[in-house]
Amino acid sequence: MEKKNIDWGNLGFGYMPTDKRFVANYKNGAWDEGALIDDPMITMSECACVLQYAQTCFEGIKAYTTEQGKIVTFRPDLNAKRMADSERRLQMPVFPEDRFVQAVVDVVKANAAYVPPYGSGATLYIRPYMFGIDSVIGVKPATEYQFRIFTTPVGPYFKGGAKPITIRVSDVDRAAPHGTGDIKAGLNYAMSLYNIVDAHNKGFDENMYLDPATRTYVEETGGANFIFVTKDNKVVTPKSNSILPSVTRRSLMVVAKDYLGLEVEERPVAKEELKDFAEAGLCGTAAVISPIGKIVDHGTEICLPSGMEEMGPVTKKLYDTLTGIQMGRIEAPEGWIKEIM
Repeated sequence: MEKKNIDWGNLGFGYMPTDKRFVANYKNGAWDEGALIDDPMITMSECACVLQYAQTCFEGIKAYTTEQGKIVTFRPDLNAKRMADSERRLQMPVFPEDRFVQAVVDVVKANAAYVPPYGSGATLYIRPYMFGIDSVIGVKPATEYQFRIFTTPVGPYFKGGAKPITIRVSDVDRAAPHGTGDIKAGLNYAMSLYNIVDAHNKGFDENMYLDPATRTYVEETGGANFIFVTKDNKVVTPKSNSILPSVTRRSLMVVAKDYLGLEVEERPVAKEELKDFAEAGLCGTAAVISPIGKIVDHGTEICLPSGMEEMGPVTKKLYDTLTGIQMGRIEAPEGWIKEIM
């Protein structure tokens, strides 16, 4: 298979349309068979539910070329389950999980020429999403929906390596105590846009959101979970009902325990503990791990011992091991790697 003529090494993290995308429609209480189509454009009513009441959810997955030259994706079954949870919460019909995984396989196969080669540092980003498409003017769920998947080749999230970032403790809440923080709803991200732009304007890379009820416990950022490493090399991740269950974070905890032999804890993490950690990072599909060098809490700087030059040693081992699994350099746990071709 001949690859597209793309400068893989200089790809940014942005959208580039590929040849095919998958589309399935829900109408009269049932999903149609779905199809791969050429047209990247969507036509809908000006009164479509998604435009009026933000009834939409999405996922993010990547396809990789392994060291052995195979095209694979990473744990798409977990994305299928998480999207089904999002759909239920938003009163949307569930797109069957087995069909979700098969659609991912089909759309990646159809765009195999856009999957970057091994060693380029680039990957094929996969975006499944669903939205209410029929006209709704009263506040209620749609009755017709569209499920779609597009793909786009992307470069590494951090050009030149992942340098530690500076984040601030936010005064803005990301999610309500019993709201939608634990699902991947588009509205969650809309709520974070003002705050991330404000953070960037003030010299910070990201926001640290606290629990909305007491504002004393760490939750997540606008688009990633936190991991922390204690001074005795224990890997800790915050636990809360309003944190999105990151596939990357869950995988890193398995890597820490089963591959690196480290003790792991998922528990509430108090803001007061931040000064006691040796390392910290953000974890998610896009970057895998973004190391944190400094946390600023309203003028008080917490400088992690790992510093501002490179990932801490434990964070680096976690990153190298998980990416090694994804790229086929390290044997994966059963069921983690979905071979596409």
